[in-house]
Amino acid sequence: MNRHLTPLEGRVLGVLYEKQHTVPDTYPLSLNSLVAGCNQKTARNPVMEATESDVLVALDSLKAMSLLVEVSGSRVARYEHNLPRGLGVPGQSAALLSTLLLRGPQTAAELRLNAERLHRFADVSSVEAFLDELATKTPARVVKLARAPGARESRWAHLLCGEPALPVYEAHAEGGSGGMDISAGELGTLKADVGRLTDELSTLRAEFDALRRELGLLPAAGGSDAV
Repeated sequence: MNRHLTPLEGRVLGVLYEKQHTVPDTYPLSLNSLVAGCNQKTARNPVMEATESDVLVALDSLKAMSLLVEVSGSRVARYEHNLPRGLGVPGQSAALLSTLLLRGPQTAAELRLNAERLHRFADVSSVEAFLDELATKTPARVVKLARAPGARESRWAHLLCGEPALPVYEAHAEGGSGGMDISAGELGTLKADVGRLTDELSTLRAEFDALRRELGLLPAAGGSDAV
């Protein structure tokens, strides 16, 4: 592969690999099936609305990169992927890359679950081992993203379409600021909440002091004797 894939080329490649394992009776895929697979509303991130002409352009490009082949001998043209050989990766890694192409960044545990129909990994450690291998290839095929605020695990993203677009919090983490962008409206809400909590705390303190006076633990208001 001599260049990065476009998002649609990546989607086509992922769909071909997925359908080979999930609907083998209809594989290799026709153009109509490929378009439907690219535009699925479920198990896809992001959701696309590709046309037949869009997919045909992607198919021609993938054929030129030896990542798929057109199967002859049928009244309808059909297509099959050449992903493992084209990228020089084993089937386990191809399953992970296909799942990332179709569903976007995921944790190792999510990848194990979502790739189960493509390859059944023994455990999360096995997934991480193949991800680490993909990350150290030349060129690297995946990258481990900065952990999201409050998240327990980091997510992984493929690099077949170039560097992934990072959400704001991840862009800050990559830049070393460690902060988050807060809008003016959110800042105003936070200030209002702080003011409300401060007022409530003052009221509670006054009620607590009044109770202590009733119990004789504090001098009456205006008194000077210490207890």
